[in-house]
Amino acid sequence: MRHRTTRTVRHASATALVAALLAVSACGGSAISAEKAVRANAGVQGQGAAVAGAGSGPGAVTGGTGTTTGGTGTTTGGGTGTGATGGGTSTGGGSTTGGGTTTGGGTAAPATGKGVRAGSCDGFKNSLGITDDRIIIGNIADVSGPVPGIFTSAQQATKAYAAYFNSTSAICGRKLEVKSYDSQTNTSADAVATQKTCDETFAAVGSMGAFDSGGTAIAKKCNLPEMHAIITNDDRAGCATCFGASAPSDGLFPSAIPNYFTRTNKAATQKAAMVYVNAAASVGAAKAQINAEQRRGWKFAFTGSFDIAEFNYGPLVQRMKSAGVKLVQMYGSSDMAVRMAKAMQSANFKPEIFLLPATQYDKIYAAGGSPVDGSVVFVNFAPLEEARSNPELALYTQWLQQVSPGAEATYFGLYAWSAARLFSERATALGGKLNRANLVQEFRKVRKWTSNGLHAPQAVGNKGGSDCVRFIQLRGGKWSPYGPTRYSCDGLVSAR
Repeated sequence: MRHRTTRTVRHASATALVAALLAVSACGGSAISAEKAVRANAGVQGQGAAVAGAGSGPGAVTGGTGTTTGGTGTTTGGGTGTGATGGGTSTGGGSTTGGGTTTGGGTAAPATGKGVRAGSCDGFKNSLGITDDRIIIGNIADVSGPVPGIFTSAQQATKAYAAYFNSTSAICGRKLEVKSYDSQTNTSADAVATQKTCDETFAAVGSMGAFDSGGTAIAKKCNLPEMHAIITNDDRAGCATCFGASAPSDGLFPSAIPNYFTRTNKAATQKAAMVYVNAAASVGAAKAQINAEQRRGWKFAFTGSFDIAEFNYGPLVQRMKSAGVKLVQMYGSSDMAVRMAKAMQSANFKPEIFLLPATQYDKIYAAGGSPVDGSVVFVNFAPLEEARSNPELALYTQWLQQVSPGAEATYFGLYAWSAARLFSERATALGGKLNRANLVQEFRKVRKWTSNGLHAPQAVGNKGGSDCVRFIQLRGGKWSPYGPTRYSCDGLVSAR
């Protein structure tokens, strides 16, 4: 059953990561370095870009062979591929309906996909951010601040999509141009960046900031269309013209998470624990998850928190062990989660399940060794390991390398790419009717958005979140599916 409540919980994974990273950085001691901060947002090990050129593999690897299925209207590169809904088919050496070219040989479908019907360009008018040959979009992301580069990946992904789009498509003869703004991990800078975006661009696309509430009033005042990667604060989510490719959850939590473990190991759910760092977002995320899981029948044998400066997790572990805990959940940075896993191993405490949010889906955690082996993470996007079987994911990784060589794919970047695609598709459909007000109206219509299978369906337009999740498990430093490889969608439960 889907419950509606006031907005209190938004993207627990993203906000918990922000709080944990910023708090640890500010604390010193074993603070996360700039290098680690960037790595904390990076994809897991083994995730190189999909390389253009010969070889076997998915259609998104240009010039390849093999068979793949894509999302709505997206097939690229060589081999034989089909768009799941509305897409064209490609055969042989990499040709597909719709024209366009990509590097490495072969031709690819337009960036907007064959399923998108372009609106008539009759009556098209230039306006703020739109000239005779380009549409300027702004991207606001935390690039500098206490944790340098924390959301650089969102900016890189937005630029990558624009380059991809421009290689195959145009909107009434106009190409996309991205202007980047640094929100500097604080509200004041976010406000300044939002004002510049209002004054200098047509719309904000793929933005990602820890303190995105700073520019809310400005975005409202200038009616700026915004399609964020992920919105992290209530204020921005409440803005009528502000949306996220990962839709705000409106105080709800996916029932699929507690339901799955109730079905597969009910005994463990009756002896659950939650531990979390005393940083605002992590506290809120942990308590919300506890509330939701209790409503789905879980019982908690232990809940506890630890200070940012605390490095001895032994006492917490001993208390969980004494309480007979069988399932442990945690909110904190990757370093903290590794430390907790090591403390559990040292105490010979072996819970049947160590369940974590998507913030632990990174290289820092994957490199934690035997203590973290067997950990389970819940996600609502295609794991980066699946780039060779997911055409859209392969496109993201491929074009990321073309625009930002050496950059690593991340789930923040994944949602920024999704935001850019959604913007381009809706702008293309409007054609000559494209203006800020009409674009916002188009965003409001969006339901079950997946960006061609890049992530779980998102109720973007009504900001209803997603009730779909899947699980992955860490084994030997590598992530692999845990349970069904498809998403489980069981509705949403109140997290209050």
